[in-house]
Amino acid sequence: MDDKHNGHHTDGLNGHAPLTAQSKNEALEPFREHQGGEYLTSNQGLRINDTDNSLKAGSRGPTLLEDFHLREKITHFDHERIPERVVHARGMGAHGVFQVYKPLAEYTMAGFLQDPSVQTPVFVRFSTVAGSRGSADTPRDARGFAVKFYTQEGVFDLVGNNIPVFFIQDAIKFPDLIHAVKPEPHNEIPQAASAHDNFWDFISLTPEAMHMIMWVMSDRALPRSARMMEGFGVNTFRFINAAGQAHFVKFHWKPLLGVHSLLWDESQKLAGKDADWLRRDLWEAIETGNGPEWEFGVQLIAQEDEFKFDFDVLDATKLWPEALVPVQRIGKLILNRNPDNYFAETEQIAFHPGHLVPGIDVSNDPLLQGRLFSYLDTQISRIGVNFAELPINRPLAPVHNNQQDGKMRQGIKASHVNYFPNSLADGCPMTAPADQGGYVHYPERVEGHKIRERSASFGDHFSQASLFWQSQSDPEKEHIVQALQFELSMVESKEIRTRIIGLLANIAPELAAHVAAAVGVPAPPTPAPAQPVAVNGVSSAPELSMMNTVKDTIKTRRVAIIATDGVNGGDVQAMKTALTAAGAQVKIVSQFLGTISAADGTPIEVDKTFRNSPSVTFDAVYIPGGAPSVATLQQIGEAVHFVNEAFMHCKAIAATGEGATLLAGTGLPMDPAAPSKLPPDLGIVLADSGSDPAPFAQAFIAVIGQHRFFNRVRKDLVPA
Repeated sequence: MDDKHNGHHTDGLNGHAPLTAQSKNEALEPFREHQGGEYLTSNQGLRINDTDNSLKAGSRGPTLLEDFHLREKITHFDHERIPERVVHARGMGAHGVFQVYKPLAEYTMAGFLQDPSVQTPVFVRFSTVAGSRGSADTPRDARGFAVKFYTQEGVFDLVGNNIPVFFIQDAIKFPDLIHAVKPEPHNEIPQAASAHDNFWDFISLTPEAMHMIMWVMSDRALPRSARMMEGFGVNTFRFINAAGQAHFVKFHWKPLLGVHSLLWDESQKLAGKDADWLRRDLWEAIETGNGPEWEFGVQLIAQEDEFKFDFDVLDATKLWPEALVPVQRIGKLILNRNPDNYFAETEQIAFHPGHLVPGIDVSNDPLLQGRLFSYLDTQISRIGVNFAELPINRPLAPVHNNQQDGKMRQGIKASHVNYFPNSLADGCPMTAPADQGGYVHYPERVEGHKIRERSASFGDHFSQASLFWQSQSDPEKEHIVQALQFELSMVESKEIRTRIIGLLANIAPELAAHVAAAVGVPAPPTPAPAQPVAVNGVSSAPELSMMNTVKDTIKTRRVAIIATDGVNGGDVQAMKTALTAAGAQVKIVSQFLGTISAADGTPIEVDKTFRNSPSVTFDAVYIPGGAPSVATLQQIGEAVHFVNEAFMHCKAIAATGEGATLLAGTGLPMDPAAPSKLPPDLGIVLADSGSDPAPFAQAFIAVIGQHRFFNRVRKDLVPA
């Protein structure tokens, strides 16, 4: 009988009722989890007693492999993204070399740190942390700074960030941190951003993160270029010398171009104008022979001095103030070759903090201990068990072992012996004694109860955050306040915002008050809770402020010369020659590509337009003289905006003759008719037509080298 004669209407398969949106929703109901009142369990239903501390041999001891909860939690997290990296997905890389300055045998046996005549090949990968592979380069984020050394003793991977501390103290919290900062799972919003409820909810309940929060809310999270950011190993490692003596060590990369950043407004605009800004910058610098350079530095603490500080040297949420533990610069890194293929090199490179060489060992840093498991597991998931056989990962040192098979196996073993010990292959490959380069761990004495517990020495979460705040200049403090105001304004939960303000009060009452005033919650009562004001007597650390960075070069700085027909060609040529000689990258910017005609009829090639290269892609602006050129520029809205925006972003500006008229017409708070009245620290350099171009160009070079001029008055009133 036909279904319609049976009183039933069916359009689905096999005579079933059609699947409507409502019925589909009902079918999914048994698989939904409605949170509220449940105990945390393992994937097997085991109730978990502690998910904040890994299982250790004593509260400061090493993490134990038997911690099945740690392994399940991190393993599941490592495999949640296929095949993109779970974190650090958006990256760029380059080849280079490293040379040590002098032998370091006093501290370490590591061969690549002994001979100043030896160049060790390296590959370096820079990355954002939170965003997907398709996100922009410039969001507010910590940046990965990972270096693979291809040494004669094997690969050494130094896997770090551009910030010396981290959000959490124990690796077992890493899945929670990244789950919180990633786009919220119900709508996959926002991309590559921490300004949402999940992240700040986690932070508000994790006081140990507040030191890192201060760094991430500072301009350090908005690097001007990968070439202009510091790198840090973050974790505490050990150097071990031939006599078996150990020093705790933290690693540093100090850029010779100085540490410079974007402004928040610039980073937002660049995300739309040029989402590849940082990778393009690195690529072009290397292609033009301006490969970046860093000095490699170490901080060393003798094993016997482990407990002499107010902070715990194994706590990854703490740095070692340089006033207490100076950075010794021991070598130089130069990046000099771009990859031939992004996927084969930059994407497939696989780092792991457990890739060590003799003379370098790990410590009981609980964040590092978990990373030793997580990184290897992640690379196996992402690339395969034979990831080390890919060309970019293959060591220079010979490889001989009994590991076999697996996906993408490259080597073809001729021997039928694949075990140890053996006699059929004369015991080969044999183990190497220590005096033949065999790796030996530092024989640290370890004892303690198996326990999930955080050492009491990890308990101070605010002293170093306060030290960071007190060490910042006034403009840097203002930017931190503005960053927190923006981030928390995106948080819908007032309760979360209130908890964050309470934590900020432990860092600096004035910080909490300024942020609270903008996010709709009351400031904490005064007096605020007392907080430590010094770390081992150090109350201010100059190295924490970017105002104290290198400012003696304009090498690779991008300078725009804006002009159109009728420009004074002599002004253009003189300035371009001087800037290029100083190492700057000079571009002629006009309304259209092609050529413009100088006042004397000479053609000048245009490199960029106002539309395809706005002012946010330059470090400084020069407006040459020439009445026809300036008159035309005054009628081009994009040209006026170009200058306004450069002023608002506190960049160096120069003008010759009639060029100053353009400045006056943009609404900038200055009187070009009386250049002598301009404050000398305003970052604006003017010259009369016909004046000597040489001292004028040198004056402009000097202000470009200062990078920013935050003391400009009324900059926020300029229409840009």
